[in-house]
Amino acid sequence: MTDLGHLDDTDIDLAIDEGEADARRATELAARLRRVAAQDPDLAQDLVEGLIVALDRAMGGTIRDHLDGPALGVADRVLQAPEQG
Repeated sequence: MTDLGHLDDTDIDLAIDEGEADARRATELAARLRRVAAQDPDLAQDLVEGLIVALDRAMGGTIRDHLDGPALGVADRVLQAPEQG
């Protein structure tokens, strides 16, 4: 690769399209949740459950249609629980 002064062009990390940018943001969100879980598992669980509820609302109650396996089981459990407020 070409050396641009002290910057090697392999250090440049640009998203090719919006889909790739979205995937990178999702990856970063997952990494942040892992860091929270390492320090405070209960907080991480609360965040994930809140995210499931918010996504379900935003998607008109169809989040389950986009999940499978363990994620679907968690969504079922969270969405069937009575809302606390």
